[in-house]
Amino acid sequence: MAHHLSAKKRIRQNEQRKLHNSYYARSARNAIKKLRNTKEKEAAAELLPKVSSMLDRLANKNIIHKNKAANLKSSLTHHVDNL
Repeated sequence: MAHHLSAKKRIRQNEQRKLHNSYYARSARNAIKKLRNTKEKEAAAELLPKVSSMLDRLANKNIIHKNKAANLKSSLTHHVDNL
């Protein structure tokens, strides 16, 4: 266990950041699932920019890796195009 005040503060900060990041990552995963389950092309095309923007924000904040965001956006775009 940490003995210094700065180490204890760092533990508290990391816990708060972990909760914050997991919330945004979970909401992005739910949006991706919603887009993949959409059957109408118009509705999916409407959702795609919102989900892409969400993934870009996560990548910019280092919640997910930038390559993962790019791969997800590519696969989602491919999915929408094939509807």
